[in-house]
Amino acid sequence: MGAPRLKQAGWTRAVRIVLAGLILSPAALVAEVKKPAGSDPQSIVVVPPALREIAVKAEYFLDLCNAMKLEWPKNRAITIVCHGHSVPAGYFKTPAVRIFDAYPMLLHKTLCDRFPTAVINVTVTAIGGENSVKGAERFERDVLSLRPDVVTIDYGLNDRPIGLQAARQAWASMIEKAKAANIKVILLTPTPDMAAKLDDVADPLNRHANLIRELAAEYQVGLVDSLATFKKYLHDGGKLEEVMSQGNHPNRKGHELVAAELAEWFGGR
Repeated sequence: MGAPRLKQAGWTRAVRIVLAGLILSPAALVAEVKKPAGSDPQSIVVVPPALREIAVKAEYFLDLCNAMKLEWPKNRAITIVCHGHSVPAGYFKTPAVRIFDAYPMLLHKTLCDRFPTAVINVTVTAIGGENSVKGAERFERDVLSLRPDVVTIDYGLNDRPIGLQAARQAWASMIEKAKAANIKVILLTPTPDMAAKLDDVADPLNRHANLIRELAAEYQVGLVDSLATFKKYLHDGGKLEEVMSQGNHPNRKGHELVAAELAEWFGGR
């Protein structure tokens, strides 16, 4: 594919899009990317895929990010619920729990720094050892009852024993209930298991990651591709031992990789 093709007359709009993506607000980027090329006779441009991806994320959370920019007395509390198994629960080397080094609290810190006038609550409803079927059974009681603005779902690591069909039904149930309540959803593919064959497409970890990607596309909700992020880390020369606290739990550095991807959905890269 190579670099995006730009006609000479398109440089003006191309520069605006890049500035919107790197400097200006998410709203500016969304407006530029969604604007038909023909609406400006001096600008015909193919939008770079990376900027289009940022625009999709910015648009999904645009209203929420605007709400987090409000100051007292116009602001309100924003609630994010992180649902799932031992990884979001903060388990490192079992039985040690380090919740403030896990991605929910790392995200919390990032958002509080990014939106200093917002009251942001991040609640963890994750349970170590749980799969998505059990998580779906308590979804209304433990998650929807909190009336969150956003819910993240992370069960891929523990869903391997229950199989793809049962996992699909459970994830779909939670997504549908959240969307019916007008709650934004972010699905997370699994973080690594050092016993898995990460380069084998038939490995259960990769198959469940693909299921989660398919569900995100089908329901048009957010996706944090944790597994792909860890694979990129390895491709770039990192070692899995550097980001894991034990065979199936990330360490602080691993959680930072996930938290950085999550933070992209909230108006920044």
